[in-house]
Amino acid sequence: MPEDGRPEHRLPYTPLGQEALNRAKPSNGLRSVLPAETNDPVVTCDPQGMPREDLYELRATQIIQTPEKVFLMYTFGKVWRVVWTDGRELPKDPEPRWYGYSVGKWVDDYTLVVQTTGLDERTWIDRAGRPHSSDLRIEERYHRVDQNHLELTVTIDDPQMYTKPWVALDKLQFELQPPSFDVREMICSPSEFAEYNKLIGNPASDKGHQ
Repeated sequence: MPEDGRPEHRLPYTPLGQEALNRAKPSNGLRSVLPAETNDPVVTCDPQGMPREDLYELRATQIIQTPEKVFLMYTFGKVWRVVWTDGRELPKDPEPRWYGYSVGKWVDDYTLVVQTTGLDERTWIDRAGRPHSSDLRIEERYHRVDQNHLELTVTIDDPQMYTKPWVALDKLQFELQPPSFDVREMICSPSEFAEYNKLIGNPASDKGHQ
């Protein structure tokens, strides 16, 4: 969901959700601050977590399927998730994880629906700083349109932060790449981020204003 100020894109925050949003200082969007002033967790190379992995810097993604699980392997940060498809239930009282716990179910021959819970509430939903609580539940719907195209829809449900579920991503399309396609490496380097913040992020830096 874009943060552009348009009425149709306003999210249904609860009072707690609005309070949490106000504490976030993103370096992108309508509420952006200078890079040195942001409290975005990813600037220190903390994991993006879910659902931000789907909503920010989603590049080439490798999908590996076995009879019991689906592996989702992301270019940005070189991280991977496991979606269990063996019929198990989500854990009732899980220890929070950056990427949570995911189970998937095929609702037809072309659509996999993934439910994810047990997420660490320190992460942001997206780069605009939208918050979530430990009650967040994510639904990802992967639909194969044809042999070479896949669509992804992501829905957010967090009654602590939002008064109703909302669609964060609507039918984002993936295109199948040839077997020879080389996936570019994109890894968060703490030393490079520190250097960036010294040269560019510091509002008093001469180089940051050239």
